[in-house]
Amino acid sequence: PAHDEAAWFRNVRQLTSMEMGLARSGEAYFSPDGRRICFQAKPTGQDEYQIYVINADGTGLEMVSTGRGATTCSYFHPGGQKMIFAANHDDLRPAVTPEQLEPMRPRGERGGPPSGHPGETGSSGAAGAASSGPSSGHPGGASQPAGPPGAGSQPAGGPRHGGGSGDGYAWQYFPGMEIYEYTFATRTLRRLTNVDGYDAECAYSPDGQWIVFSSMRDGDQEIYICDADGGRARRITHAPGRDGGPFFSPDGRRIVYRSDRAGNGNLQIFVNNVEGTAEKALTDNETFNWCPFWHPSGKWIVFTHADFRGRPNFDLYVIREDGSERHRVTSDPAFDGLPVFSPDGKYLMWTSSRGGLASPQVFIAEFVGLQPDGMLRAGR
Repeated sequence: PAHDEAAWFRNVRQLTSMEMGLARSGEAYFSPDGRRICFQAKPTGQDEYQIYVINADGTGLEMVSTGRGATTCSYFHPGGQKMIFAANHDDLRPAVTPEQLEPMRPRGERGGPPSGHPGETGSSGAAGAASSGPSSGHPGGASQPAGPPGAGSQPAGGPRHGGGSGDGYAWQYFPGMEIYEYTFATRTLRRLTNVDGYDAECAYSPDGQWIVFSSMRDGDQEIYICDADGGRARRITHAPGRDGGPFFSPDGRRIVYRSDRAGNGNLQIFVNNVEGTAEKALTDNETFNWCPFWHPSGKWIVFTHADFRGRPNFDLYVIREDGSERHRVTSDPAFDGLPVFSPDGKYLMWTSSRGGLASPQVFIAEFVGLQPDGMLRAGR
């Protein structure tokens, strides 16, 4: 039987648009009370992403980054009075690709489907543009990743969720990217990290005491946890591979992230404890698994899936936290990716080019596939 999106969500509405002066938008996250949203977008006529906040009803759009350089990966503090994001406005050195950083095969961060995918973040978002190369990774692919049909060259996501498959798809990393804290009351920024080698893809723990992030400070892209002020950073992952896009579980005891450990250009979804001693792969296949995010029940994880062995369609799926059960959520032919749940589990927010959009934007819908406690309603 045909897949029915209505079994999973309803009352879809587009939150951001080109009419707002946002050429491409994506990677959006809810505030703790669900009333505001932070996201990244390319202002019309600009090449790099900036960080914005907006009310959930679409009013009150405001840029909170400096407008200088590149940014990515914003996230609200549990208290709602501040947020974090990554930016390079204090160090505008040009971006580099992974193969320039270490003698390894090109390991793309953010690649789209051949000819015609989020992109979240052309240039692929805040982390920079994709580099050209052979298309052996995607049958029939062009030398550079393409965006959703008619949407330009890449996903509108960000390095947090950066993806790519095959040696021809490699993201660039800004070595001056650091994590900053923004306080809403004072409209001020405070730099939290100051280590050469790209610090980004950050998120708070549920109690606001820790930040989990991805960094290249040790050469390979790894997951780290630090105090909320940026101090006492400790490394969680140690195996080779692009480890990124981390988030704490709702109870703060685990983290979820993606990595290309197999070295075949595909990404897989992993969970681990906060000590880094209990890593487990939830997916292990020949397809592309990207940008995981926890359901507030802690029993499910939503992520983006695509199969690059043919012309890929990026869609959302949910998987049990132990990997035992998986269900498809979206089936629109346009790009759907970078999904997150509202804190109460009643809404799903994601980046999409559905509806014939020329570039990806942020969408919200009522989520009915799972109950807030994690009981499955749809998919059976």
